[in-house]
Amino acid sequence: MSSTNETIRFVDLVAQYHRYKDELSAAISDTLEATAFIGGPALGRFEKGFAALCGTQHCVGVGNGTDAIFLALKALGVGPGDEVITACNTFIATSEAVTMAGATPVFVDVDDDTALMDVSKLEAAITPATKAIIPVHLYGQLVPMAEVMAVAKKHDLFVIEDSAQAHAAIEGGVRAGATGHAGCFSFYPGKNLGAYGDAGGVVTNDLELAEKVRMLANHGRADKFGHVMEGVNSRLDGLQAAILEVKLRHLETWTAERQAAAKRYDALLADIPQVRLPKVRAEGAHVFHLYVIRCPDRDGLRAFLGERNIQTGIHYPVPLHLLKAYEHQGNGPGTFPVAEKMAEEIVSLPISPEITEAQQVRVAEAIREFMSRSEK
Repeated sequence: MSSTNETIRFVDLVAQYHRYKDELSAAISDTLEATAFIGGPALGRFEKGFAALCGTQHCVGVGNGTDAIFLALKALGVGPGDEVITACNTFIATSEAVTMAGATPVFVDVDDDTALMDVSKLEAAITPATKAIIPVHLYGQLVPMAEVMAVAKKHDLFVIEDSAQAHAAIEGGVRAGATGHAGCFSFYPGKNLGAYGDAGGVVTNDLELAEKVRMLANHGRADKFGHVMEGVNSRLDGLQAAILEVKLRHLETWTAERQAAAKRYDALLADIPQVRLPKVRAEGAHVFHLYVIRCPDRDGLRAFLGERNIQTGIHYPVPLHLLKAYEHQGNGPGTFPVAEKMAEEIVSLPISPEITEAQQVRVAEAIREFMSRSEK
């Protein structure tokens, strides 16, 4: 049993660092010795390795996950006057990237069981201005991509997969990011595959698209001073690429460890009627970037766990359409009722490859104690 004084971290990056410290230190040292800070061999190796993992022909490293979506949109020609449909319960980076490209984000509600985009709502959201769909593989599980692609094909729309939480997730033998026209990843430190700073990537099977993303991310140039177009500065630097190259070797192991931890939570929490466990789609392989339960008194539970040194999170407390940033769209309370109800109940429990069974037992016992006290 873990000590009740020990803080159970939401994501234990300290433990992860010490677990791979020698490998990481060697990779960083090699990069410093080679002074390969922008581009360099580590970047090329990581891009090749991550593309292979995703089952795509190309990967372009960029500055962060937000830029990954923005650059994919720009490379596909999405811009002013266009609309892009996405889920209303994602992080603002998804919709922010749409606005950065000059287009307008259009939100749809989500499925009550999985919290993923409700694909049955897509057709009603399509207008003559619709140019693309961004399905968000939330928490580590894939949106039903065959259904998304069928709608996209029918209406001649681009599909850009927001895979920021779904590294190595799979459905029908196809990895996250490999079905749509492009897949966009964040390598933010807390992700399943995380750098030690901001980093992102775009994967695709379209060579022309990959080349355009790469040019846009590097000031629109094909060579040092040959600027084909205006672009931005969004390059994945050499140090982050070296760190990601090391971590990529362990991603499959980490995924299995996350899935094992999720199964332990399932077993430990199964007999608590007030807790609604994550729904895993039969067709897919959830990689559990987050383990999200639902509880009527979510805020009370979080406070109770916090008092017992158990860190939790909410992903996300306010659906996008209710944020001040989007009040101009006029989507008030009740517009997307499923997402709104979820936002009141969801709580993300500690999970990482490094979490121990004893820590999970302690989390479960604390939840059980809170529910027992609540009943009384």
